[in-house]
Amino acid sequence: MEYFPDKDTSIPSKIGDRATSDVVVRIRTDQGGDDWFYCHSHILIENSKYFSERLSENWPTCQILDSRNCVEVYCQESEFNHYVTCLRLLYVIKDDPATDNLHGVRNAIGILQVAFKLGCQWLVCACVGYLEAVPWEEAEEEEILRIVPRLGSQGESILARLQPVDPAAIREIFLSSLRFATSSPPESLKDFKSSAQEQLEYMITEDDDAPLVIADDEIKSEVIECIKMVWNRFYGLLESFLCGPKECILEAGKIQTLRSHLSDLSWASQILVKMETMKEFVHSWVEASEKIVKVVENANPDADMLETKLKVIEVVGKVLEAVGYGTVILPTSKRLHMVKLWLPFVRRTKPLVDSVIKKGDDMPPFPIDGELWQSLESAFVSIVLALPSGDQAEILTDWLGTEHIQYPDLTEAFEVWCYRSKVAKRRLALLGSTCGIADSMTLS
Repeated sequence: MEYFPDKDTSIPSKIGDRATSDVVVRIRTDQGGDDWFYCHSHILIENSKYFSERLSENWPTCQILDSRNCVEVYCQESEFNHYVTCLRLLYVIKDDPATDNLHGVRNAIGILQVAFKLGCQWLVCACVGYLEAVPWEEAEEEEILRIVPRLGSQGESILARLQPVDPAAIREIFLSSLRFATSSPPESLKDFKSSAQEQLEYMITEDDDAPLVIADDEIKSEVIECIKMVWNRFYGLLESFLCGPKECILEAGKIQTLRSHLSDLSWASQILVKMETMKEFVHSWVEASEKIVKVVENANPDADMLETKLKVIEVVGKVLEAVGYGTVILPTSKRLHMVKLWLPFVRRTKPLVDSVIKKGDDMPPFPIDGELWQSLESAFVSIVLALPSGDQAEILTDWLGTEHIQYPDLTEAFEVWCYRSKVAKRRLALLGSTCGIADSMTLS
């Protein structure tokens, strides 16, 4: 520890040196703490506005302790160590940065508050410079946000990393992240790509705060174009499966690539749902659905392929929700086709997934969204109920005859169909005399 030299002698002053001390700083806490520190008035006056005022002729001395002037300082128990540290730092040579003595962010925050109260400008600057330069933990960041604004302009540089960014810069980083997130980087960059996808979704999500990026027409157009590239790679892989020998589907590398593309599509569907631009995605999935089912059903039903099927179902869930709740409008024929194609697929896959979960207490070999099956079932019910009654009857007849009647549970659709069918003639008779509807309808 270096000490601030005494102005009158070549002997350096040292805190606690009773022989040369001419003032006692008495620090008292709200918990009854009472500690004396033998100090030197010229050091206190030169380094602290607070002590300069307390030791001036304009401030009546409250008491004399040990033949010395006494300055009492009152503080919280939690502040005591910071006051002691501040007193010791007043003896450090000002030209030598005090940052080596701050000992971490939390300590620096405490010292900063005390230095500000004592009017020690150079120590405030040292703490500000330290906090501005070092990394913070999340809890430390919250503490800084609570404390620093009280410092006024002196603390502005600390908060520089937390200031809102220019919208143009946000836009640029969003688009740059989007292009990387929809690219096909080497396997070694997989984690970086996943991180980019997570942050993109976070940027457009409205939670307690407004979205960081507003999805205007330009942003939506760029997102759609980038996702088209994902679709093109996916289409190419499907064709390679369908045109090549069946054995190529069994290759581990191929399955991993397929699952990677499906993960990208699942992420893309979540992005597009938030942006309310699912139309093109839904149409693309509908067109590719038969090929997708053919590829995954022909593959060996091992754990890797089961995880791939689950990825397929994740995307199917988003597509069927968009169709079932009217977000994307499809003609009757395509809605019926989607139900007839994907209902059996889901019906066959869920028991396989359940069997994996039930194997002991260990975690399943792949992540499973607990709400996936419920949302998928609701989407199926919604789509079925929007089909012509005759098509509903066909689907419900098949459901009642299958061994997998428990899932998807179409009981709600069955009850609504029974009610509609029973009262159909009476309800439509009211319109029959004017529209001729009742006579033209063939009821199931």
